[in-house]
Amino acid sequence: MIDRLSPGERLPSSRELIRRYQVGPATVSQAIATLAAEGLVVTRPGSGTYVAAHAQRRAKVADTAWQTVTLADRTVDTRILTGAVGAPPAGTIMLDGGYLHRSLQPTQILTAALARAARRPDAWDRAPASGLAALRSVFATMAGGGVSADDILVTAGGQSALSMAFRAIAAPGDPVLMESPTYPGAIAAARAAGLRPVPVPMDADGLQPDLLADAFAMTRARLLYCQPAYHNPTGTVLAPQRRRQIIDAARAAGAFVIEDDFARHLGHGTPVPPPLLADDRDGTVVYLTSLTKPAAPSLRIGALVARGPVMERLRATRLVDDFFVTRPLQETALELLSSPTWERHVRSLAAALRERCGALAAAVTHELPHWTLTRIPTGGLHLWVRLPYGTDDTVIADTARQHGVAVSAGNRYFATELPAAYLRLGFAATADRTELIEAARRLASAHEHAAGTR
Repeated sequence: MIDRLSPGERLPSSRELIRRYQVGPATVSQAIATLAAEGLVVTRPGSGTYVAAHAQRRAKVADTAWQTVTLADRTVDTRILTGAVGAPPAGTIMLDGGYLHRSLQPTQILTAALARAARRPDAWDRAPASGLAALRSVFATMAGGGVSADDILVTAGGQSALSMAFRAIAAPGDPVLMESPTYPGAIAAARAAGLRPVPVPMDADGLQPDLLADAFAMTRARLLYCQPAYHNPTGTVLAPQRRRQIIDAARAAGAFVIEDDFARHLGHGTPVPPPLLADDRDGTVVYLTSLTKPAAPSLRIGALVARGPVMERLRATRLVDDFFVTRPLQETALELLSSPTWERHVRSLAAALRERCGALAAAVTHELPHWTLTRIPTGGLHLWVRLPYGTDDTVIADTARQHGVAVSAGNRYFATELPAAYLRLGFAATADRTELIEAARRLASAHEHAAGTR
């Protein structure tokens, strides 16, 4: 319509647009707001909406082919992170999510914390590069093991911390050892930093120390990335007797260990094992954690713990990257963690996750008895399922999407060849237990459909 009108001409009234297009008032209001933000219209209260005098018409598409030559092969591949292309159809049950469903998020607590933070007189001042001193003290207490506030660097969530650590510690072309399977975000961040992910096999007790020592010797790697507690995607907890062995293997190789403790607040009611950091005497472990998973996706606040020169390197990388993490969000995190309601939320979340985990595990076992649950995890957000021999995990994931359930194909979690076909099934991003049971039923239909088309 704007293309047909001249600058300064008035658009039909909102009432007329609602009648003409058979939509609600909110839809019309949102459309006009979008057009105004794009500079195509101006709104005059009490008068109407008019075509802007400087409205930009559809411009000729720029020829950017030359950029391919200039950029060469320095790509940042995010396909391992994004999975399926496009948004899922309406009604899809989300078993591929990595965040809490809105019903599990402490929304009221967060809203109150944000309001209190906003009232602080210095809320919009520049924050220290390392983070607010009070927030660093809280993170130090959470980490334990004699960690002080000076050992903490506040980050914009766990993924930012991971990317920063890879770039600060290793140089492009260096190998980085990783559990196999592992978190796809770590694989993507390592490759974006120019590192070469090298897989180290796991078993039911976690990373295998003897194979880790062999990998250090063969690759001369100076960096190991691991998730000792409620490993993503398998849910494995590193066996107590292996904790010291992992650190000793890294220390003997002169290597750092990046410990990703993303699930520190995602236990299912049993005691959460202490971080590897607690067993580290020599600054071998660089520890990271985040509030995003147990709170809400947009609470992008995390922390890195490091001791010695590596912390100076991390601080320098922070200054080069973005100077500091936004202060209002740090103040909000501090208000959240300092409130007694936070501990109550963590306890209620543990009960909810335990119930959902059990419900999905039981439903999958009932509907798909030929699929193998590798374990019932005692923490985290996911089940790791092994598919029958000869099954293609990508085909199952694509077919499941067509049947109204989104899952994560296992190939995303391996840096090299797959030893078998797996799916990761999340139980925290759905609305309730009923959806989980329905998701298992849809998965069974998808599996039957995929098997019938082979």
